[in-house]
Amino acid sequence: MTASSLNNLRSTKENLLVLYEDNHLLIVNKRPGDIVQGDKTGDKPLSEVAKEYIADKYNKPGDVFLGVVHRLDRPTSGIVLFARTSKALSRMNKLFSERETRKIYWAVVLNPPPKQSERIIHYLKRNPKQNKSYASEKEVSGSKEAILSYEMIKKLDRYYLLEIELETGRHHQIRSQLAAIGSPIKGDLKYGFDRSNKDGSIHLHARGLAFVHPVKKELLAITAEPPNDPLWDACAK
Repeated sequence: MTASSLNNLRSTKENLLVLYEDNHLLIVNKRPGDIVQGDKTGDKPLSEVAKEYIADKYNKPGDVFLGVVHRLDRPTSGIVLFARTSKALSRMNKLFSERETRKIYWAVVLNPPPKQSERIIHYLKRNPKQNKSYASEKEVSGSKEAILSYEMIKKLDRYYLLEIELETGRHHQIRSQLAAIGSPIKGDLKYGFDRSNKDGSIHLHARGLAFVHPVKKELLAITAEPPNDPLWDACAK
């Protein structure tokens, strides 16, 4: 992703896409190109944009507490959840680690998967130097089990829309597993797609998240619309 693309895509507090907020949680729709937490690039992360939003909206002096519960890869879009209190953070971390959340993604691929729907299991081994995970059907030293289910829900002119439910949350899991079955995500050069998207994004979107609210104890189900582009628009029709 180029510097100019990132500058064009980066969020500001004026255009933060808030999906849900209360005293305990803040849930936003991340744009492709946003980075959730700060890294070596020095680019302003979404977590800081969200802190500024809270500080301005609620006139909070001093530092604003905001815990990062989970992350999305920089070129992806969709639901990101932050905790506004330490209690909510610890409880949400527990829900995620114990797989008590339902996570739904949309992915656009050129090659249809082998089956209309399937639950697939791989063992992923991460290469930190390449910032890439490699999927194998058998367990290897240092690998972690990765499980997802997919269903092909729409055929477009040239592409296919898959709906994916994650059972585990591994590094680059969806990207790696779909590549392993011959269906790399549109724009994902790192995992085998033949060309990048012009804005540096990939067509992977965190579409839905459902869980029991950590304080209110009510079921909360969030849906995020995909970014505005012709292909995503065709998927959402």
